[in-house]
Amino acid sequence: MSFRIDPRLPLTGEVRRILAEEIGKALGHLETAREKPEQGLHKCRKRLKSVRALLRLVRSGDEPFCQTENQCYKQVSALLAGPREATALIETIDRLAAAFPEQSAGGGLDPVRDRLVLRQHELHGGAGLDAAIGAAAAACREALERVERLALPDQPEQAADILADGARATLRRARKALDKAGSRGEADDFHDLRKAAKTHSMHLSLLGRLWPTPIKARRKAVDEMGEQLGDLHDVFVMRALLDADGEPLGSPEDTKLLAKLLKRSEKSLRKTCLADAAELFGDSPKRSTRKLARKVRDDLVGPQEDAPASAG
Repeated sequence: MSFRIDPRLPLTGEVRRILAEEIGKALGHLETAREKPEQGLHKCRKRLKSVRALLRLVRSGDEPFCQTENQCYKQVSALLAGPREATALIETIDRLAAAFPEQSAGGGLDPVRDRLVLRQHELHGGAGLDAAIGAAAAACREALERVERLALPDQPEQAADILADGARATLRRARKALDKAGSRGEADDFHDLRKAAKTHSMHLSLLGRLWPTPIKARRKAVDEMGEQLGDLHDVFVMRALLDADGEPLGSPEDTKLLAKLLKRSEKSLRKTCLADAAELFGDSPKRSTRKLARKVRDDLVGPQEDAPASAG
């Protein structure tokens, strides 16, 4: 099956199916993380983000269920955040070295990278990771059993409104975050923009058969911007560590080059992300989703008559 809502089938059954598939995949990645944490943790957290994006899309159809489950997956993801961040910081050093080869050719970033690798090994090798994986897996298994409690309206017009409402809410979040990032420019503003962009990308996948405009190019652009916003987030995290008490990344002498390259990278990424986000999220969210609601109604009215009944 796929991470895509089939308009020929009742909405409740489709959402239950996708939730179960994504949670099952997250559980599989958690098992992988016991032996290969660098791979398993990242993939698990991506699946959890997919689940949360789906819950956001249909939230207005069963708000109590979606709110409760979204909070559950947020907590599960938080359990795995520290070990995953340890790997992301090493990747940030490597990106800086690749982006500024002349400045980093002398090994000026090596002392910081060595510290981060040691930190990663400590986090991945301790009992804390096993405990976090175990708690995350238990929470996911319990959540999997609750999937059948979801109950959404399956009538075509109501289903259309639910999907349009969810897509529009995320576009509003993105527009609000864009405005704040452009005017205030705090790290949290760009992080909110990144989260909204990631969610919107997943909504494009879920609504691939229903979105009224050509979505392949938009999806590609949103994903590319999401990656850049992710790089910017990692830069913010690294800079916060540089300013932290205790010099966790090393002495000022060891981190001098890192500070310089982070500043250059941040300036470039800020400019690029704001320009791309303005292009993607500058339109009115209401206007962007009005066509979606209309198209969903048109596509669902016919097929629903012959579709099998929703389970439960």
